[in-house]
Amino acid sequence: MSFDALPPIGLGTYRLTGDTARDTVKRALSLGYRHIDTAQAYNNEAEVGDGITSSGIPRREIFVTTKIWHDNLHPDRLVASLKESLQRLKTDHVDLTLIHWPSPDNEVPMADYLMALLRAQHEGLTDHIGLSNFTIAQMDEARQILGEHPILTNQIEVHPFLANRKLVDHAQTLGIQVTGYMPLAVGRVMENQALAELARKRNVSAAQLAIAWVVSRGVVPIPSSTRDEHLKANLDALTLQLTPEELNVIDRLDRGERLANPPFAPAWDQ
Repeated sequence: MSFDALPPIGLGTYRLTGDTARDTVKRALSLGYRHIDTAQAYNNEAEVGDGITSSGIPRREIFVTTKIWHDNLHPDRLVASLKESLQRLKTDHVDLTLIHWPSPDNEVPMADYLMALLRAQHEGLTDHIGLSNFTIAQMDEARQILGEHPILTNQIEVHPFLANRKLVDHAQTLGIQVTGYMPLAVGRVMENQALAELARKRNVSAAQLAIAWVVSRGVVPIPSSTRDEHLKANLDALTLQLTPEELNVIDRLDRGERLANPPFAPAWDQ
């Protein structure tokens, strides 16, 4: 199977390690997930690869994403580091490779690492290429550098408390799919009173409402969970249609609450 676009939901594996990572990936695939997201910096590519190979699901039916850490952005390192990722993942290619963060302080020029990423694609190491945590200006620069070569996605933080509207809208205008990480705001959506009230009325969970809201905006969510009932509920959220009133309530929860903001992050769009 050749994937032309991202599957509608993925399993995020940030913070999953050891047997938990192996088992969660395997169980998620058995429940119907077909998109697994990892990264060099998560230090779990080997365990994610174990989960995939032990699942019994043919590799060609699974969309696998990994990300290049900024230590490996230098053109001399990028392709070699991706080959190391493939060895850990026990596969000859990934479906998507992202630049995890723009090079801090532009230490490695964007043209250098994006052209190296393109080289990896030409070598068949990755089917698609994309970005993660890139600002509006950085997306524009990446588009200029890559020209006609498609950028499949920009993976950014998106949840009800950080709608990230300007960035989402700009990416979609450029024809770049948005992947939303931390769609449940690391569990904070389950503590919100407005979401709890809506969830009670609809007999669903606050997490399902948050995922359905992300999906309603044309964004692909990659929630993380280790429990079967939550993994399944997150999948089921894809079928949940929110009313205009419900969307409006969730829209109003945006408070610019950014949870992923390391010291090397770019100057975010407000």
